[in-house]
Amino acid sequence: MPDVFADLVGQDEAVAELRRAAGAAAAVLRAGAADRSPALVTAGPAGAAEAAPEACDTEPGALDPSTGMTHAWIFTGPPGSGRSVAARAFAAALQCTYGTGCGECPGCHTTMGGTNADVRMVVPEGLSIGVGEMRALVLRAASTPSGGRWQVVVIEDADRLTEAAGNALLKAIEEPPPRTVFLLCAPSTHPDDISVTIRSRCRVVPLRQPPAAAVAEVLVRRDGIAPDVAQWAAAAAQGHVGRARRLARDPEARKRREAVLAVPRRLTGVGAAFDAASALIEAAEAEAEASVSEADATERAALETALGAGGTGRGAAGAMRGAAGQLKELEKRQKSRATRAQRDALDRALVDLAGFYRDALTMALRAPVDPVHTDTAALAGAGAQKWDAEGSLRRLEAVLACRAAIEANVKPRIAVEAMMLALWKG
Repeated sequence: MPDVFADLVGQDEAVAELRRAAGAAAAVLRAGAADRSPALVTAGPAGAAEAAPEACDTEPGALDPSTGMTHAWIFTGPPGSGRSVAARAFAAALQCTYGTGCGECPGCHTTMGGTNADVRMVVPEGLSIGVGEMRALVLRAASTPSGGRWQVVVIEDADRLTEAAGNALLKAIEEPPPRTVFLLCAPSTHPDDISVTIRSRCRVVPLRQPPAAAVAEVLVRRDGIAPDVAQWAAAAAQGHVGRARRLARDPEARKRREAVLAVPRRLTGVGAAFDAASALIEAAEAEAEASVSEADATERAALETALGAGGTGRGAAGAMRGAAGQLKELEKRQKSRATRAQRDALDRALVDLAGFYRDALTMALRAPVDPVHTDTAALAGAGAQKWDAEGSLRRLEAVLACRAAIEANVKPRIAVEAMMLALWKG
């Protein structure tokens, strides 16, 4: 098994920084007195490390601020850059017996496998992370690490924190337990989605979109995908590692992509534009339904069983009647998760469509760059001749505006219909 950072594609600078920090954290554990918990450092107002109060002079084994290890980190970068991959790998390195992220010790194995008792992964299934969930998480994170190293909390999509949840997290970051590390992941496209007070107390690790060649190499090495398929998928996914893997391995994902890239040919009039919008929305809904239906059914069955479903007697019947509120809350969470899944599926389709019009624009400008979608390059070239650079740019902007509108909570159908009309009119 390679070390834990092996799948963090094209992020050499970030990996070097994380390795140094993991080594510094391991040194603190070695230097700390057996009966005292070593202290980390917290990030100062400008994100620079500074010694925690009463740490440097009174805590044995405290870190030197120059080591760069802090209690709170934010991993930022565009979609597909590997934010959560970096956070999980860093968590594994902190739990590593050797402090290096060797990939072979129990700490690395359990963290990467999602079974380490001292590493908590928060993956929002709905549109937001609520204050109740965050308070419970902060309370659990304050406990002593069972493995004797660190309590690590990884929050994927930390930009979905509600204001109240962000305040609960902020208090924990400002007064962190001595053995707790918070790792937040957030897209760099919307940095303001995380409050400035939280950002100012975290060390920021910026990630970049990995080159297609690096993504293809990982698909070949890690997943055993044929090199030519890996190269095509990496280019089509525009540097998004997870999406490239799906395209390379899932025939249904390829079919959905082909349907999206057929949209420009279908826009022959107003009626066709509305039909194309309906098809895109319905495809996203079907994809989302397929992805969440099994989990929804399993969750409901487990809850009903826990509440006494299938039991006999007045006690069981009364328990089920009293469970209506819990079942309603579950349905609410599942509805939020389904909405999130629909928007994610639709956004993937819009990214593909944006790639097509990007190809048309670069061809109209005769830019010396490779196309994103090699299999529709001829169609993009025909569009470039018909629309010229200005028309291609307007269409690309229409797709990007649709993505922005949906992120701003415009109803997806309205946003997509407006986009399709703009694409038809040019």
